[in-house]
Amino acid sequence: MIKKSLLLKIYEAASMQRWNDQIRTIELTELDKQAHKMVVAYILGRCEEDINAGKVNWLEIIECGLFEFLKRIILTDLKPPLIYRIKEDKKQYEKLNCWVFERISPLAKQIGKSFNLRLKKYLLEEEETLEKKIVNGAHFYVTKWEFDIIKSANPRVYLIEEIVESISQEKSKYHNLRCMKVFMEKRNLMDFADICGQLRFQQRWSHLYRIPKTSVLGHMLIVAIFSFLFSYVTRLDRENCINNYFTGLFHDLPEVLTRDIINPVKKSVKGLDELIKDYEVEEMEKKIYKLIPEGWQNDIRMFTEDEFSDTSKRNGELVKASDDLAAFIEAYLALKNGIKNEDLIYAKNKLTRKYKSRNIAGINFGEIYADFD
Repeated sequence: MIKKSLLLKIYEAASMQRWNDQIRTIELTELDKQAHKMVVAYILGRCEEDINAGKVNWLEIIECGLFEFLKRIILTDLKPPLIYRIKEDKKQYEKLNCWVFERISPLAKQIGKSFNLRLKKYLLEEEETLEKKIVNGAHFYVTKWEFDIIKSANPRVYLIEEIVESISQEKSKYHNLRCMKVFMEKRNLMDFADICGQLRFQQRWSHLYRIPKTSVLGHMLIVAIFSFLFSYVTRLDRENCINNYFTGLFHDLPEVLTRDIINPVKKSVKGLDELIKDYEVEEMEKKIYKLIPEGWQNDIRMFTEDEFSDTSKRNGELVKASDDLAAFIEAYLALKNGIKNEDLIYAKNKLTRKYKSRNIAGINFGEIYADFD
């Protein structure tokens, strides 16, 4: 059973500050970086499929992203240049990864023995698959995207030159990655990645003060991870596992056009919820779908327009339960961290009641919510 300990560990990334030794005009967190990275990994994977007729292992892309996410949470205090330096010494790097695995393994075992073994293989075997290159390429792209934002606020810092050199060296590793080349040559795809990245700047529950804050994009990754882990534990088929993950990752994309509208507002006027949904669909047609190839559009529609409906390709009810659980934990953490607010208390209690006796796709959500009492 997936327990509170694992779910809360995933949320630690929301408090991890990136570039915190530099002047920053905006807050940059590890959760948002990992979310943005997986959006770019999706784009690169689709580019690779278009080049190479479907030869991409999407489960491996998802797992590489998830394993690296968990590793980053454990290595929160180590700056990337130090990690790169350690990586140059194979024995030291292996010791570091063994230590990371020892810290994550007790949590990963909640998912299952085979999941834990694949995590161990990812950390301790340096096999450079296409899928790993895609995820690493996405990681590099978003690192540079962040650096381009903060560079202008740090014009006279000596160490900035060192970062520029490091990014230049990292960029050279992806010259031969065909999907990266296609992506970087197509302004429309980069615009799509930027629009998704814009959701890093939209706060969830923006009318409330919360600790930790979560962005819309960070929330989307949390829902993706929850959806995938629940799909894995309940042994859904491969296609459902993949589509449940990417539905979670993109389900709130239309909010880049409408902002994060809280449920009490949506439900306040009869028909307003449907009106907002219709507007989102219209705006997606005008501003988003035109940026991506026609062959991708049906999937993005499935992820964003009818995201909580069950189909043969996806368990929308499970994604919805993951979305609600993410909202519950956001309220739970804020209250635990001393933010006393009636809206947070109401949301937490309402979701607890909603899932008290719910079993979805073999997952007992009542037990999961009870674990937080």
